[in-house]
Amino acid sequence: MLKLTFQSFRRSSKGFALSSSRRSDARFKWKRLHSPSNFMVMRSMMSSTQTATTTSYSVPREKVDCLVIGAGVVGIAIARALALKGREVFVVESGSTFGTVTSSRNSEVIHAGIYYPRNSLKAIFCSRGRDMLYDYCTKHDIPHKQIGKLIVATRSSEIPKLNDILNHGIQNGVDSLRMIEGIEAMKMEPELQCVKAVLSPVSGIVDSHSLMLALVGEAESHRTIFTYNSAVIGGHLEGNQICVHVSETNSLKEWNGTSTALNPDLVLLPNLIVNSAGLSAPALAKRFTGLPSEVIPSAYYARGCYFTLSNTKTTPFQHLIYPIPEDGGLGVHVTLDLNGQVKFGPDVEWIDSIDDISSFLNKFDYSVHANRAERFYPEIRKYYPNLKDGSLEPGYSGIRPKLSGPGQPPVDFVIQGENIHGIPGLVNLFGIESPGLTSSLAIAEYIVTRFLG
Repeated sequence: MLKLTFQSFRRSSKGFALSSSRRSDARFKWKRLHSPSNFMVMRSMMSSTQTATTTSYSVPREKVDCLVIGAGVVGIAIARALALKGREVFVVESGSTFGTVTSSRNSEVIHAGIYYPRNSLKAIFCSRGRDMLYDYCTKHDIPHKQIGKLIVATRSSEIPKLNDILNHGIQNGVDSLRMIEGIEAMKMEPELQCVKAVLSPVSGIVDSHSLMLALVGEAESHRTIFTYNSAVIGGHLEGNQICVHVSETNSLKEWNGTSTALNPDLVLLPNLIVNSAGLSAPALAKRFTGLPSEVIPSAYYARGCYFTLSNTKTTPFQHLIYPIPEDGGLGVHVTLDLNGQVKFGPDVEWIDSIDDISSFLNKFDYSVHANRAERFYPEIRKYYPNLKDGSLEPGYSGIRPKLSGPGQPPVDFVIQGENIHGIPGLVNLFGIESPGLTSSLAIAEYIVTRFLG
């Protein structure tokens, strides 16, 4: 089937290239790329000077310049950054379009960079990424708003922790942070109840889909190809060359899991490969034969549910409201979207891992049960005592790709190159949870600066 597909697109590749160059509108590109046939596009855009070879079991092999695995916001940002440096980039995404996993299941907050240990990647990338993100959104007319955030202590015993948060933020260079008394915070937000608060004026919100749409459009206009419904399922080494195994997503759906081997539909030979597969990045890395197992961190998964506020005529808050962080997350906080909708969440529920193929297909459980609201009401009422019974409705959930489990201290982002694992051209990104959205442009900048040959 793929062979016929490739032949069809080889004949039409010239026309496709002309269409891409003339149609720069990002929304048009999203509609055109949102197609189950995009696996075909990748082959059509290969250089005519590159000759396909086959393995012993007749799998086509193709040389590519830069390969990015995963079309979440971080993967898209990396693809754009590589393309702007003049590199030819291919993005392989198992979903039907971009940003269908963690990138579309979060709070859409532009974080200031307050919480993270000094000089950690999270602190550095969040601070740099925040400034880059505000600038990018302004220049590209992406809906966003710098509404500010209040981190609140609801009882005196929490004040020492609040002081620690303030000091972390100051050490990380976050501008305009200050401690305010509860009475001042409650004047700013009359529905709020607290004894003290840290005010972060530079925190904000962003329309993450519009952001990704703009990044995809810009990347594609600079010779990036996005192929959807296509999954990287592993790879192997031939000398110093990593060979990447790609299958159509439908092939994975039909696989019964009983066979010891899952043969690819295509083998790619990239000069640079970035594993930005998010939730499945560690599972994928384990399927790269030749990659030392000891460099692959253990993966943990924390589901977070969101509930929306209903039965209210006016929005009770104008700022983001965050409690003192809890184990595994930042606590059940108040998030506003750009339409004024109030969301509460996420909570933290540690869940079991799933098998590799299921993770590639994003078969995680994202259900939000209405009875989970019973846990939300007492947490929210610590800072919003006027929350009425029956006013929370199930919203959505997301899963954090964590590198530490329950009761363990948080772990920094992990970005590995050849100096860590010994494989030329391979870059692994592990544990890109919050503040991944805020950090996305900074992570991309780092990848290009650090690893682009």
